[in-house]
Amino acid sequence: MHRALTAAGLGIIESAMDAVITVDEEQRVVVFNPAAERVFRWPRDKVMGQKLDMLLPARFRDAHQAHIAAFDRGDGHARGMGARTVLNGLRSDGEEFPIEASISRYQDGGRTFFTVILRDVTERAQAGERLARSEARLRGILDSAMDAIITVDERQHIVLFNEAAELVFGCPRHEALGAPLSWFIPERFRGGHGEHVSRFGQTGATTRRMGAQRIVMGLRRNGEEFPIEASISQIEEQGQRFFTVILRDVTERDRAQRALERSREEIRALAVSASSAREQEMNRIARELHDELGQALTSLKMDLSWIREHMGEASTAAKTKLAAMQVLLDGTVAATRRISSNLRPLMLDDLGLPAAAEWQVQNFSARTGIPAELAMGQNLDLEGPYATAVFRVLQESLTNIAKHAGASSVEVALDREGDTVTLLVRDDGKGFATDAAPGRNCFGLLGMRERVQLLKGEVAIESSPGRGTTVEMRLPLAGSGERAP
Repeated sequence: MHRALTAAGLGIIESAMDAVITVDEEQRVVVFNPAAERVFRWPRDKVMGQKLDMLLPARFRDAHQAHIAAFDRGDGHARGMGARTVLNGLRSDGEEFPIEASISRYQDGGRTFFTVILRDVTERAQAGERLARSEARLRGILDSAMDAIITVDERQHIVLFNEAAELVFGCPRHEALGAPLSWFIPERFRGGHGEHVSRFGQTGATTRRMGAQRIVMGLRRNGEEFPIEASISQIEEQGQRFFTVILRDVTERDRAQRALERSREEIRALAVSASSAREQEMNRIARELHDELGQALTSLKMDLSWIREHMGEASTAAKTKLAAMQVLLDGTVAATRRISSNLRPLMLDDLGLPAAAEWQVQNFSARTGIPAELAMGQNLDLEGPYATAVFRVLQESLTNIAKHAGASSVEVALDREGDTVTLLVRDDGKGFATDAAPGRNCFGLLGMRERVQLLKGEVAIESSPGRGTTVEMRLPLAGSGERAP
Protein backbone atom coordinates (compact mmCIF):
# COMPACT_ATOMS: atom_id res chain seq x y z
CA MET A 1 0.00 0.00 0.00
CA HIS A 2 1.21 3.46 -0.79
CA ARG A 3 2.66 5.60 1.97
CA ALA A 4 -0.25 8.08 1.97
CA LEU A 5 -2.37 5.71 4.05
CA THR A 6 -1.86 6.30 7.74
CA ALA A 7 -2.40 3.57 10.25
CA ALA A 8 -5.71 5.09 11.32
CA GLY A 9 -6.87 5.45 7.74
CA LEU A 10 -5.85 1.91 6.96
CA GLY A 11 -7.83 0.62 9.91
CA ILE A 12 -10.95 2.40 8.71
CA ILE A 13 -10.58 1.02 5.18
CA GLU A 14 -9.93 -2.50 6.42
CA SER A 15 -13.04 -2.49 8.63
CA ALA A 16 -15.32 -0.72 6.14
CA MET A 17 -18.46 -2.65 5.14
CA ASP A 18 -18.31 -1.22 1.61
CA ALA A 19 -15.67 -2.31 -0.89
CA VAL A 20 -12.82 0.23 -1.18
CA ILE A 21 -10.48 0.09 -4.20
CA THR A 22 -7.72 2.59 -4.98
CA VAL A 23 -5.93 2.69 -8.33
CA ASP A 24 -3.02 4.76 -9.60
CA GLU A 25 -2.79 6.77 -12.80
CA GLU A 26 -2.25 3.54 -14.78
CA GLN A 27 -5.43 2.08 -13.33
CA ARG A 28 -3.52 -0.50 -11.32
CA VAL A 29 -4.91 -1.54 -7.96
CA VAL A 30 -3.01 -0.29 -4.91
CA VAL A 31 -5.74 -0.70 -2.24
CA PHE A 32 -8.17 -3.64 -2.06
CA ASN A 33 -9.89 -4.00 1.31
CA PRO A 34 -11.48 -7.18 2.76
CA ALA A 35 -14.98 -6.04 1.76
CA ALA A 36 -13.72 -5.83 -1.85
CA GLU A 37 -12.39 -9.39 -1.53
CA ARG A 38 -15.84 -10.59 -0.46
CA VAL A 39 -17.67 -8.65 -3.16
CA PHE A 40 -15.42 -9.62 -6.09
CA ARG A 41 -14.39 -13.04 -4.67
CA TRP A 42 -10.75 -12.31 -5.43
CA PRO A 43 -8.01 -12.62 -2.79
CA ARG A 44 -6.10 -9.40 -2.31
CA ASP A 45 -2.76 -10.78 -3.50
CA LYS A 46 -4.28 -11.73 -6.85
CA VAL A 47 -5.58 -8.20 -7.46
CA MET A 48 -2.87 -5.91 -6.11
CA GLY A 49 -0.90 -4.38 -8.97
CA GLN A 50 -3.37 -5.63 -11.58
CA LYS A 51 -5.39 -3.43 -13.95
CA LEU A 52 -8.83 -2.47 -12.67
CA ASP A 53 -10.26 -3.89 -15.91
CA MET A 54 -10.22 -7.37 -14.40
CA LEU A 55 -13.09 -6.23 -12.11
CA LEU A 56 -15.21 -4.82 -14.94
CA PRO A 57 -17.26 -6.59 -17.66
CA ALA A 58 -15.43 -6.25 -20.99
CA ARG A 59 -18.20 -4.20 -22.61
CA PHE A 60 -17.87 -1.47 -19.95
CA ARG A 61 -14.05 -1.14 -19.83
CA ASP A 62 -13.65 1.52 -22.53
CA ALA A 63 -16.46 3.62 -21.06
CA HIS A 64 -14.87 3.30 -17.64
CA GLN A 65 -11.50 4.52 -18.94
CA ALA A 66 -13.20 7.50 -20.58
CA HIS A 67 -15.09 8.24 -17.37
CA ILE A 68 -11.89 8.25 -15.28
CA ALA A 69 -10.13 10.49 -17.81
CA ALA A 70 -13.03 12.95 -17.83
CA PHE A 71 -13.14 12.95 -14.04
CA ASP A 72 -9.38 13.59 -13.89
CA ARG A 73 -9.73 16.62 -16.17
CA GLY A 74 -12.53 18.08 -14.08
CA ASP A 75 -12.38 20.27 -11.02
CA GLY A 76 -14.22 18.05 -8.60
CA HIS A 77 -12.60 15.70 -6.12
CA ALA A 78 -15.49 13.23 -5.69
CA ARG A 79 -18.69 12.21 -7.43
CA GLY A 80 -20.91 9.27 -8.32
CA MET A 81 -19.63 7.15 -11.15
CA GLY A 82 -21.35 6.81 -14.54
CA ALA A 83 -24.48 8.27 -15.96
CA ARG A 84 -26.55 5.69 -14.14
CA THR A 85 -26.97 5.12 -10.44
CA VAL A 86 -26.30 1.38 -10.79
CA LEU A 87 -23.18 0.01 -12.63
CA ASN A 88 -21.90 -3.54 -13.14
CA GLY A 89 -18.96 -5.37 -11.60
CA LEU A 90 -17.35 -8.72 -12.47
CA ARG A 91 -16.59 -11.42 -9.90
CA SER A 92 -13.72 -13.86 -10.15
CA ASP A 93 -16.06 -16.61 -11.39
CA GLY A 94 -17.29 -14.44 -14.26
CA GLU A 95 -20.58 -13.49 -12.65
CA GLU A 96 -21.74 -9.94 -13.30
CA PHE A 97 -23.48 -8.05 -10.52
CA PRO A 98 -24.92 -4.55 -10.01
CA ILE A 99 -23.05 -2.03 -7.89
CA GLU A 100 -23.43 1.54 -6.67
CA ALA A 101 -20.14 3.43 -6.70
CA SER A 102 -18.60 6.81 -6.01
CA ILE A 103 -15.12 7.97 -7.03
CA SER A 104 -12.68 10.43 -5.49
CA ARG A 105 -9.10 11.50 -6.31
CA TYR A 106 -6.17 12.88 -4.45
CA GLN A 107 -2.52 13.75 -5.07
CA ASP A 108 0.36 12.08 -3.23
CA GLY A 109 4.02 12.61 -4.06
CA GLY A 110 3.19 14.13 -7.42
CA ARG A 111 1.04 11.18 -8.39
CA THR A 112 -2.75 10.99 -8.79
CA PHE A 113 -4.75 8.21 -7.15
CA PHE A 114 -8.42 7.34 -7.64
CA THR A 115 -10.45 5.66 -4.89
CA VAL A 116 -13.72 3.90 -5.65
CA ILE A 117 -16.12 3.06 -2.84
CA LEU A 118 -18.75 0.59 -4.04
CA ARG A 119 -21.60 -1.52 -2.74
CA ASP A 120 -23.08 -4.76 -4.08
CA VAL A 121 -26.76 -3.99 -4.69
CA THR A 122 -27.69 -7.37 -6.17
CA GLU A 123 -30.51 -7.98 -3.71
CA ARG A 124 -31.87 -4.48 -4.11
CA ALA A 125 -31.69 -4.75 -7.91
CA GLN A 126 -33.46 -8.12 -7.78
CA ALA A 127 -36.10 -6.63 -5.53
CA GLY A 128 -36.47 -3.76 -7.99
CA GLU A 129 -36.82 -6.20 -10.86
CA ARG A 130 -39.41 -8.19 -8.93
CA LEU A 131 -41.26 -4.97 -8.18
CA ALA A 132 -41.07 -3.94 -11.82
CA ARG A 133 -42.40 -7.34 -12.91
CA SER A 134 -45.11 -7.15 -10.28
CA GLU A 135 -46.06 -3.66 -11.43
CA ALA A 136 -46.09 -4.88 -15.03
CA ARG A 137 -48.35 -7.78 -14.09
CA LEU A 138 -50.58 -5.44 -12.12
CA ARG A 139 -50.72 -3.04 -15.06
CA GLY A 140 -51.62 -5.96 -17.32
CA ILE A 141 -54.38 -7.03 -14.94
CA LEU A 142 -55.71 -3.50 -14.58
CA ASP A 143 -55.68 -2.90 -18.33
CA SER A 144 -57.38 -6.22 -19.03
CA ALA A 145 -60.11 -5.56 -16.47
CA MET A 146 -63.56 -5.02 -17.96
CA ASP A 147 -64.43 -2.47 -15.27
CA ALA A 148 -62.99 1.03 -15.17
CA ILE A 149 -60.45 1.49 -12.36
CA ILE A 150 -59.38 4.94 -11.19
CA THR A 151 -57.06 5.76 -8.28
CA VAL A 152 -56.81 9.28 -6.86
CA ASP A 153 -54.65 10.85 -4.17
CA GLU A 154 -55.87 12.86 -1.20
CA ARG A 155 -56.25 15.93 -3.43
CA GLN A 156 -58.62 13.91 -5.65
CA HIS A 157 -56.13 13.98 -8.52
CA ILE A 158 -55.89 10.89 -10.70
CA VAL A 159 -52.78 8.70 -10.38
CA LEU A 160 -54.09 5.54 -12.09
CA PHE A 161 -56.44 5.29 -15.07
CA ASN A 162 -56.79 1.92 -16.80
CA GLU A 163 -57.79 1.16 -20.40
CA ALA A 164 -61.41 0.42 -19.47
CA ALA A 165 -61.62 3.88 -17.89
CA GLU A 166 -60.31 5.37 -21.14
CA LEU A 167 -63.10 3.64 -23.06
CA VAL A 168 -65.84 4.43 -20.53
CA PHE A 169 -65.03 8.13 -20.16
CA GLY A 170 -63.69 8.73 -23.67
CA CYS A 171 -60.46 10.20 -22.33
CA PRO A 172 -56.88 9.04 -23.07
CA ARG A 173 -54.77 8.06 -20.11
CA HIS A 174 -52.12 10.71 -20.60
CA GLU A 175 -54.77 13.43 -20.30
CA ALA A 176 -56.45 11.87 -17.26
CA LEU A 177 -53.32 11.31 -15.17
CA GLY A 178 -52.86 14.27 -12.84
CA ALA A 179 -56.28 15.69 -13.69
CA PRO A 180 -58.93 16.22 -10.97
CA LEU A 181 -61.51 13.49 -10.62
CA SER A 182 -64.20 16.16 -10.97
CA TRP A 183 -63.61 15.95 -14.73
CA PHE A 184 -65.65 12.78 -14.70
CA ILE A 185 -68.43 13.79 -12.26
CA PRO A 186 -71.47 15.87 -13.27
CA GLU A 187 -71.19 19.31 -11.71
CA ARG A 188 -74.29 18.96 -9.54
CA PHE A 189 -72.80 15.87 -7.84
CA ARG A 190 -69.23 17.11 -7.25
CA GLY A 191 -69.82 18.59 -3.82
CA GLY A 192 -71.62 15.51 -2.59
CA HIS A 193 -68.91 13.25 -4.00
CA GLY A 194 -66.17 15.14 -2.16
CA GLU A 195 -68.08 14.87 1.12
CA HIS A 196 -68.71 11.16 0.53
CA VAL A 197 -65.00 10.44 -0.04
CA SER A 198 -64.04 12.54 3.00
CA ARG A 199 -66.48 10.65 5.25
CA PHE A 200 -65.29 7.35 3.84
CA GLY A 201 -61.67 8.27 4.58
CA GLN A 202 -62.57 9.10 8.18
CA THR A 203 -64.36 5.78 8.79
CA GLY A 204 -61.23 3.71 8.25
CA ALA A 205 -63.25 1.17 6.25
CA THR A 206 -61.32 -0.44 3.41
CA THR A 207 -64.14 -0.67 0.87
CA ARG A 208 -67.73 0.47 0.31
CA ARG A 209 -70.31 0.90 -2.41
CA MET A 210 -70.51 4.56 -3.41
CA GLY A 211 -73.61 6.73 -3.08
CA ALA A 212 -76.80 6.29 -1.11
CA GLN A 213 -78.48 4.95 -4.21
CA ARG A 214 -77.54 1.89 -6.18
CA ILE A 215 -76.82 3.88 -9.34
CA VAL A 216 -74.70 7.07 -9.49
CA MET A 217 -73.82 9.22 -12.49
CA GLY A 218 -70.59 9.67 -14.43
CA LEU A 219 -69.57 12.28 -17.03
CA ARG A 220 -67.81 11.49 -20.29
CA ARG A 221 -65.34 13.97 -21.72
CA ASN A 222 -67.84 14.87 -24.45
CA GLY A 223 -70.28 16.06 -21.76
CA GLU A 224 -72.57 13.03 -21.86
CA GLU A 225 -73.86 11.81 -18.51
CA PHE A 226 -74.34 8.08 -17.94
CA PRO A 227 -75.31 5.78 -15.05
CA ILE A 228 -72.64 3.76 -13.26
CA GLU A 229 -72.26 1.28 -10.43
CA ALA A 230 -69.24 2.06 -8.30
CA SER A 231 -67.37 0.90 -5.22
CA ILE A 232 -64.54 2.70 -3.43
CA SER A 233 -61.57 1.42 -1.44
CA GLN A 234 -58.72 3.18 0.35
CA ILE A 235 -55.12 2.39 1.21
CA GLU A 236 -52.39 4.30 3.02
CA GLU A 237 -48.88 4.14 1.57
CA GLN A 238 -45.85 6.01 2.90
CA GLY A 239 -48.06 8.40 4.83
CA GLN A 240 -50.27 9.18 1.84
CA ARG A 241 -53.83 8.00 1.38
CA PHE A 242 -55.09 6.79 -1.99
CA PHE A 243 -58.66 6.06 -3.03
CA THR A 244 -59.50 3.56 -5.78
CA VAL A 245 -62.86 3.57 -7.53
CA ILE A 246 -63.98 0.54 -9.52
CA LEU A 247 -66.96 1.39 -11.70
CA ARG A 248 -69.09 -0.09 -14.44
CA ASP A 249 -71.09 1.64 -17.14
CA VAL A 250 -74.65 0.34 -16.71
CA THR A 251 -76.25 2.45 -19.44
CA GLU A 252 -77.63 -0.55 -21.32
CA ARG A 253 -78.79 -2.30 -18.17
CA ASP A 254 -80.44 0.88 -16.90
CA ARG A 255 -82.15 1.33 -20.24
CA ALA A 256 -83.33 -2.29 -20.20
CA GLN A 257 -84.50 -1.90 -16.59
CA ARG A 258 -86.51 1.19 -17.44
CA ALA A 259 -88.00 -0.59 -20.46
CA LEU A 260 -88.89 -3.53 -18.23
CA GLU A 261 -90.51 -1.21 -15.70
CA ARG A 262 -92.54 0.43 -18.47
CA SER A 263 -93.58 -2.99 -19.71
CA ARG A 264 -94.58 -4.06 -16.20
CA GLU A 265 -96.55 -0.87 -15.74
CA GLU A 266 -98.32 -1.43 -19.05
CA ILE A 267 -99.12 -5.02 -18.05
CA ARG A 268 -100.34 -3.84 -14.65
CA ALA A 269 -102.56 -1.22 -16.27
CA LEU A 270 -103.89 -3.85 -18.68
CA ALA A 271 -104.57 -6.24 -15.81
CA VAL A 272 -106.34 -3.50 -13.84
CA SER A 273 -108.41 -2.70 -16.91
CA ALA A 274 -109.23 -6.39 -17.43
CA SER A 275 -110.15 -6.75 -13.76
CA SER A 276 -112.39 -3.70 -13.97
CA ALA A 277 -114.02 -5.06 -17.11
CA ARG A 278 -114.58 -8.40 -15.40
CA GLU A 279 -116.13 -6.70 -12.39
CA GLN A 280 -118.37 -4.65 -14.68
CA GLU A 281 -119.48 -7.81 -16.47
CA MET A 282 -120.14 -9.54 -13.16
CA ASN A 283 -122.07 -6.47 -12.04
CA ARG A 284 -124.16 -6.61 -15.23
CA ILE A 285 -124.92 -10.30 -14.75
CA ALA A 286 -125.71 -9.78 -11.07
CA ARG A 287 -128.15 -6.99 -11.93
CA GLU A 288 -129.83 -9.07 -14.63
CA LEU A 289 -130.15 -11.97 -12.20
CA HIS A 290 -131.57 -9.65 -9.56
CA ASP A 291 -133.74 -7.45 -11.73
CA GLU A 292 -134.93 -9.72 -14.52
CA LEU A 293 -134.65 -13.33 -13.41
CA GLY A 294 -135.37 -12.44 -9.80
CA GLN A 295 -138.49 -10.48 -10.74
CA ALA A 296 -139.64 -13.23 -13.09
CA LEU A 297 -139.23 -15.85 -10.38
CA THR A 298 -141.06 -13.63 -7.90
CA SER A 299 -143.94 -13.19 -10.33
CA LEU A 300 -144.01 -16.94 -10.93
CA LYS A 301 -144.06 -17.50 -7.18
CA MET A 302 -147.04 -15.15 -6.82
CA ASP A 303 -148.88 -16.92 -9.66
CA LEU A 304 -148.24 -20.27 -8.04
CA SER A 305 -149.66 -18.99 -4.76
CA TRP A 306 -152.80 -17.75 -6.58
CA ILE A 307 -153.30 -21.14 -8.21
CA ARG A 308 -153.07 -22.90 -4.87
CA GLU A 309 -155.66 -20.55 -3.39
CA HIS A 310 -158.14 -21.08 -6.27
CA MET A 311 -157.77 -24.78 -6.88
CA GLY A 312 -160.93 -25.68 -5.09
CA GLU A 313 -161.50 -29.42 -4.86
CA ALA A 314 -158.31 -30.41 -6.67
CA SER A 315 -156.90 -33.87 -6.08
CA THR A 316 -154.49 -34.50 -3.28
CA ALA A 317 -151.79 -35.36 -5.80
CA ALA A 318 -152.15 -32.00 -7.52
CA LYS A 319 -151.95 -30.14 -4.23
CA THR A 320 -148.85 -32.11 -3.29
CA LYS A 321 -147.28 -31.30 -6.62
CA LEU A 322 -148.04 -27.61 -6.24
CA ALA A 323 -146.51 -27.58 -2.73
CA ALA A 324 -143.34 -29.18 -4.05
CA MET A 325 -143.23 -26.63 -6.84
CA GLN A 326 -143.60 -23.86 -4.23
CA VAL A 327 -140.60 -25.20 -2.27
CA LEU A 328 -138.49 -25.54 -5.41
CA LEU A 329 -139.40 -22.05 -6.51
CA ASP A 330 -138.52 -20.59 -3.11
CA GLY A 331 -135.13 -22.33 -3.27
CA THR A 332 -134.54 -21.04 -6.80
CA VAL A 333 -135.29 -17.47 -5.76
CA ALA A 334 -132.91 -17.78 -2.80
CA ALA A 335 -130.20 -19.31 -5.00
CA THR A 336 -130.60 -16.55 -7.55
CA ARG A 337 -130.18 -13.91 -4.87
CA ARG A 338 -127.14 -15.70 -3.44
CA ILE A 339 -125.49 -16.05 -6.84
CA SER A 340 -126.21 -12.41 -7.60
CA SER A 341 -124.67 -11.31 -4.31
CA ASN A 342 -121.58 -13.47 -4.81
CA LEU A 343 -121.07 -12.10 -8.28
CA ARG A 344 -121.33 -8.51 -7.14
CA PRO A 345 -123.21 -7.25 -4.09
CA LEU A 346 -125.31 -4.45 -5.51
CA MET A 347 -124.97 -2.44 -2.34
CA LEU A 348 -121.21 -2.07 -3.03
CA ASP A 349 -122.17 0.11 -5.98
CA ASP A 350 -125.33 1.55 -4.52
CA LEU A 351 -124.30 2.20 -0.90
CA GLY A 352 -120.46 2.02 -0.92
CA LEU A 353 -117.76 -0.05 0.74
CA PRO A 354 -118.69 0.47 4.42
CA ALA A 355 -122.26 -0.78 3.91
CA ALA A 356 -121.08 -3.67 1.72
CA ALA A 357 -118.45 -4.72 4.28
CA GLU A 358 -120.99 -4.59 7.11
CA TRP A 359 -123.45 -6.66 5.08
CA GLN A 360 -120.73 -9.20 4.18
CA VAL A 361 -119.75 -9.72 7.82
CA GLN A 362 -123.38 -10.01 8.97
CA ASN A 363 -124.19 -12.42 6.16
CA PHE A 364 -121.14 -14.54 7.11
CA SER A 365 -122.33 -14.80 10.72
CA ALA A 366 -125.89 -15.59 9.62
CA ARG A 367 -124.76 -18.40 7.26
CA THR A 368 -122.06 -19.98 9.46
CA GLY A 369 -123.20 -19.19 13.00
CA ILE A 370 -119.69 -17.89 13.79
CA PRO A 371 -119.68 -14.56 15.69
CA ALA A 372 -117.85 -11.88 13.71
CA GLU A 373 -116.95 -8.45 15.08
CA LEU A 374 -116.43 -5.57 12.66
CA ALA A 375 -114.55 -2.35 13.46
CA MET A 376 -114.49 0.39 10.80
CA GLY A 377 -112.72 3.70 10.60
CA GLN A 378 -113.57 6.88 8.67
CA ASN A 379 -113.25 8.04 5.04
CA LEU A 380 -113.79 4.58 3.51
CA ASP A 381 -116.02 5.64 0.62
CA LEU A 382 -113.61 4.46 -2.06
CA GLU A 383 -114.31 4.25 -5.76
CA GLY A 384 -113.15 2.21 -8.70
CA PRO A 385 -111.02 -0.92 -8.25
CA TYR A 386 -109.95 0.05 -4.72
CA ALA A 387 -113.36 -0.59 -3.15
CA THR A 388 -113.68 -3.79 -5.17
CA ALA A 389 -110.22 -5.03 -4.12
CA VAL A 390 -110.92 -4.43 -0.42
CA PHE A 391 -114.30 -6.10 -0.62
CA ARG A 392 -112.98 -9.13 -2.52
CA VAL A 393 -110.17 -9.66 0.01
CA LEU A 394 -112.72 -9.51 2.83
CA GLN A 395 -115.06 -11.84 0.95
CA GLU A 396 -112.33 -14.40 0.18
CA SER A 397 -110.98 -14.29 3.74
CA LEU A 398 -114.39 -14.98 5.24
CA THR A 399 -115.05 -17.72 2.68
CA ASN A 400 -111.80 -19.46 3.60
CA ILE A 401 -112.69 -19.22 7.30
CA ALA A 402 -116.10 -20.76 6.65
CA LYS A 403 -114.64 -23.62 4.60
CA HIS A 404 -111.39 -24.49 6.37
CA ALA A 405 -110.75 -22.71 9.68
CA GLY A 406 -113.14 -24.34 12.10
CA ALA A 407 -113.10 -21.02 13.98
CA SER A 408 -115.29 -20.00 16.93
CA SER A 409 -114.87 -16.23 16.44
CA VAL A 410 -113.68 -13.73 13.82
CA GLU A 411 -112.38 -10.16 14.09
CA VAL A 412 -112.50 -7.75 11.14
CA ALA A 413 -110.92 -4.27 11.18
CA LEU A 414 -111.20 -1.89 8.23
CA ASP A 415 -109.48 1.50 8.44
CA ARG A 416 -107.78 4.23 6.49
CA GLU A 417 -104.46 5.81 7.47
CA GLY A 418 -103.75 8.79 5.24
CA ASP A 419 -103.59 7.45 1.71
CA THR A 420 -103.46 3.80 2.75
CA VAL A 421 -106.41 1.48 3.41
CA THR A 422 -105.80 -1.40 5.83
CA LEU A 423 -107.89 -4.52 6.30
CA LEU A 424 -107.33 -7.07 9.06
CA VAL A 425 -109.20 -10.38 9.27
CA ARG A 426 -108.27 -12.62 12.21
CA ASP A 427 -109.78 -15.95 13.28
CA ASP A 428 -109.08 -18.37 16.15
CA GLY A 429 -109.35 -21.48 14.00
CA LYS A 430 -106.99 -24.39 13.43
CA GLY A 431 -104.58 -22.43 11.21
CA PHE A 432 -102.08 -23.94 8.80
CA ALA A 433 -98.36 -24.05 8.05
CA THR A 434 -97.63 -21.20 5.64
CA ASP A 435 -94.44 -22.90 4.41
CA ALA A 436 -96.22 -26.12 3.50
CA ALA A 437 -96.78 -27.19 -0.10
CA PRO A 438 -99.73 -25.29 -1.62
CA GLY A 439 -103.02 -27.12 -1.48
CA ARG A 440 -106.27 -26.86 -3.34
CA ASN A 441 -107.37 -23.86 -1.28
CA CYS A 442 -104.28 -21.83 -2.23
CA PHE A 443 -105.86 -20.30 -5.31
CA GLY A 444 -108.06 -18.01 -3.27
CA LEU A 445 -105.01 -16.70 -1.39
CA LEU A 446 -103.11 -16.23 -4.65
CA GLY A 447 -106.09 -14.41 -6.12
CA MET A 448 -106.16 -12.02 -3.16
CA ARG A 449 -102.47 -11.25 -3.50
CA GLU A 450 -102.62 -10.75 -7.26
CA ARG A 451 -105.66 -8.48 -7.06
CA VAL A 452 -104.02 -6.25 -4.44
CA GLN A 453 -100.60 -6.29 -6.12
CA LEU A 454 -102.17 -4.95 -9.31
CA LEU A 455 -102.93 -1.82 -7.28
CA LYS A 456 -99.39 -1.80 -5.77
CA GLY A 457 -100.60 -3.07 -2.43
CA GLU A 458 -99.62 -6.12 -0.40
CA VAL A 459 -101.26 -8.94 1.51
CA ALA A 460 -99.53 -10.65 4.44
CA ILE A 461 -100.80 -13.95 5.83
CA GLU A 462 -99.70 -15.18 9.25
CA SER A 463 -100.75 -18.61 10.44
CA SER A 464 -99.53 -21.73 12.19
CA PRO A 465 -101.28 -24.97 13.20
CA GLY A 466 -103.54 -24.45 16.21
CA ARG A 467 -102.99 -20.68 16.39
CA GLY A 468 -105.49 -19.30 13.91
CA THR A 469 -104.89 -17.15 10.85
CA THR A 470 -104.43 -13.43 10.28
CA VAL A 471 -104.82 -11.79 6.88
CA GLU A 472 -103.53 -8.22 6.69
CA MET A 473 -103.91 -6.07 3.59
CA ARG A 474 -102.33 -2.66 2.97
CA LEU A 475 -103.49 -0.85 -0.15
CA PRO A 476 -101.99 2.53 -1.16
CA LEU A 477 -104.45 4.85 -2.86
CA ALA A 478 -103.57 6.74 -6.05
CA GLY A 479 -103.70 10.54 -5.53
CA SER A 480 -106.55 11.21 -3.20
CA GLY A 481 -107.17 7.51 -2.94
CA GLU A 482 -110.54 7.67 -4.61
CA ARG A 483 -109.70 7.55 -8.30
CA ALA A 484 -108.84 4.50 -10.33
CA PRO A 485 -105.49 4.44 -12.08
